Amino acid sequence: MNLLPKSSKEFGSIDYWERFFQLRGRKAFEWYGTYLDLCGVLHKYIKPREKVLVIGCGNSELSEQLYDVGYQDIVNIDISEVVIKQMKERNASRRPQMSFLKMDMTQMEFPDASFQVVLDKGTLDAVLTDEEEETLQQVDRMLAEVGRVLQVGGRYLCVSLAQAHVLKKAVGHFSREGWMVRVHLVANSRDQVLEAEPRFPLPVFAFIMTKFRPAPGSGHQILELCAQEQGRPVRLESAERLAEAVREQQQYAWLCGQLSRKAGLGSVSLDLCSGDTGEPRYTLHVVDSPTVRPSRDNHFAIFIIPQGRETEWLFGMEEGRKQLAASAGFRRLITVALHRGQWYEGMDSIQAELSARVMELAPAGMPAQQQVPFLSVGGDIGVRTVRHQDCSPLSGDYVIEDVQGDDRRYFRRLIFLSNRNVVQSEARLLRDPRAHKKRKKDRKKQRPASALDDAPTAPGQSIDKSYLCCEHHKAMIAGLALLRSPELLLETPLALLVVGLGGGSLPLFVHDHFPESCIEAVEIDPSMLEVATQWFGFSQSDRMKVHVADGLDYITSLAGREERPHYDVIMFDVDSKDPTLGMSCPPAAFVDRPFLQKVKSILAPEGVFILNLVCRDLGLKDSVLGGLKAVFPLLYVRRIEGEVNEILFCQLHPEQKLATPQLLEMARALEQTLRKPGRGWDDTYVLSDMLKTVTIV
Repeated sequence: MNLLPKSSKEFGSIDYWERFFQLRGRKAFEWYGTYLDLCGVLHKYIKPREKVLVIGCGNSELSEQLYDVGYQDIVNIDISEVVIKQMKERNASRRPQMSFLKMDMTQMEFPDASFQVVLDKGTLDAVLTDEEEETLQQVDRMLAEVGRVLQVGGRYLCVSLAQAHVLKKAVGHFSREGWMVRVHLVANSRDQVLEAEPRFPLPVFAFIMTKFRPAPGSGHQILELCAQEQGRPVRLESAERLAEAVREQQQYAWLCGQLSRKAGLGSVSLDLCSGDTGEPRYTLHVVDSPTVRPSRDNHFAIFIIPQGRETEWLFGMEEGRKQLAASAGFRRLITVALHRGQWYEGMDSIQAELSARVMELAPAGMPAQQQVPFLSVGGDIGVRTVRHQDCSPLSGDYVIEDVQGDDRRYFRRLIFLSNRNVVQSEARLLRDPRAHKKRKKDRKKQRPASALDDAPTAPGQSIDKSYLCCEHHKAMIAGLALLRSPELLLETPLALLVVGLGGGSLPLFVHDHFPESCIEAVEIDPSMLEVATQWFGFSQSDRMKVHVADGLDYITSLAGREERPHYDVIMFDVDSKDPTLGMSCPPAAFVDRPFLQKVKSILAPEGVFILNLVCRDLGLKDSVLGGLKAVFPLLYVRRIEGEVNEILFCQLHPEQKLATPQLLEMARALEQTLRKPGRGWDDTYVLSDMLKTVTIV
C-alpha cells in the first residue's frame, strides 16, 4: 500500500488526503511525534480552559489525549471528509464536548477572534512544500485566517521541522504583523534523530506566534529561541539570526545522529551555548581513536580542559588532541574547553550540566547505563581572571587575563578575541607578598586557602621579567648566539630592531639581560603600547624606544636614508590581521623580496635577521623560504615543537655557517655568561635546547 504522494504538491490536494485516509483506515498517523513527545511544549503554552482550534487534525490522537487530561474545549478541522467522519465516530460517545468539522483552513467559517489557541501539527509543513507563487499565496491565505480567528493575546502553536523556507515564511509573516515570535525546540525530538532508524533527520520545533494588537508605526520585532524545555528564551536581534540559531540546532542534532551511528568522522567540533544568554559556553572536540580496541570500560570519556589551558598544543591543536585521546585509551574522547566570560561553579556543576548533552555524542555500541568518566588535569577547572577588556581600532576586541598554570603559577595573557585560541603575549607573574601574608594568616585560622589567594592584583608591577613564556621568544633569544663570541655580547653595544611589540616581553628581556644593548621597537597599534606599559611591566628608557608606526613604512624610511643605521639584530614578531591567509605571521608584505632587500640594507654585515614564521600552507612556506634564501644566503630553520611556529635565522655570509655542535657550544657559552649572579636567569630555560633541532636550508 503506497501512501506517498507522486509529488510534494499533492500534500495540498483534497483528493490526496481523501485517498490517504481511505487507504490508511483508522490507524492513527502522527506527524512529528506523539502526545508524549509534545506534551512538555503543549502544556507550557496552552492553558486547560482555553478554546483551542486544531487545523489539519487528520486522525492523530493528539486532540483526544489533550481532551483526556483536561483540555476539553477543542475544535478540530480537516479538509478530508473521510477523516472527519472517522474521528466523529471514534469520539462521539467518549468525548462529547470535542467537535470535528470538515473545513478548508484557508477559508474558515468561524467568526473573528473565536479562539485563544490555534494548534497545527505538521500542517504548515505539508502545505508549504515549495516557494512557488501559487503555494505562497495559499499559505498567505492560511496564515491570514489563523490570525483572524485568534484573539489578541492568543497563540498560533505550529509544530514543524523548521526547514529554512518554512521558518522564513512563518517568521516573516507574523513578525510583519507585529506578533511576538518564539521558536521552541521540542525536547524529545533529539532522541528521534539519535534512533537507529530516525523518524526525521532534523529535530522538531514548535513555533509560538503570539498575537499582539497592532501598534501603528512600530517596526520593533520580538524574536526568541528557546533551545531547552526548562531554559529561558533568548532574545535575538533579527530574523536572520533566528534562522541561524535554528540551523545550529539542526546541525547539532544531525551531528549527534551521525556520531551515534558511526565513528571516525574526522575532526568534529561544536559549541554548546548557554540556555539563558545564547552565548557559547563550551567548545567540544570529538576525537575518535580507531586503533583502540573496544572493551567494557573504554568506549567513551569526557576531558575537561582547565580554564586558560585551551591554547596549549595538547588541547588546542588537532594533532595534540589525537595524542591525548590515544594516551587516554578511549575509543572516543570529547575535550571540553570553557569559555571566558562564563561563570563555572566547579567540576561537579560542570559534570551535572554536561552529562545529558554529551551522552548525545556517545559512540555506537556503547553499553546501556555505561558510566562515562570525566577526566581533567589535576581534578579542577583551573583559574582564569579577566583583568581588562577593551577594543583597539586596529586589532579589535582584546582581553588581558590571568590564568593558573599546571605548576600553580599565574600567567598574564593578551588575547585578541578575533582569534581567541591564540595567546598573543604572555608573561609569568611574581607571587604577591600580600597574598602570601594573607595565606599565612588564613592557615592560622585553619581555613583552607582559595586558589585566588595566589593571584596577583597589581596591573604591571608583578611581572617576572626574567622569564620568557613563549617558546618562539626563547628560540629567538637563543639565535643571538650566532652573533659573535658570547662572552663579548654583554660588553659590546648591540643595536636591535624589533618589529611587533605585543606585551613587550621580548625586547624587555633583551634590555634587561644585555646591559649594553639599545633596542628600537616598532608597533603599529598604539593600544598595544598602552597594554604593554600598564599590564606587562614594559617601560621605555634611554636604551629602549618604541616607534608607533607601520613596520613596513618604518623600515622603508630607514633604508632610504643616506646614512642608514645598521642593526646587529632585526627581529620580526608581527601577526597578520587577515585570518583567511595561509600565513598568519608575518603579513605577506614583510617577506616580499623587494622589502627583504630593504631589511638586508639595514642589517650589519655580521648581523642576524630573526623571523617568527607561522604558515600552514606548505606551498606558500616553500615560496617564503625561497625568497629569504635569495636575499640571505645563510638560512637556519628551527621548528617549535608542538606549534606551527618556525624560527628563521638569516645571515648574509655563507662562510659564517656553524655546524650543529658549534652552534650548541656557542649557545651554552652564551647561557653561562647570562647566568652570572644577580642577572635573574630562569633555570628552566636552556639556550642550547632551543637550537638542537636547527637545520640549514
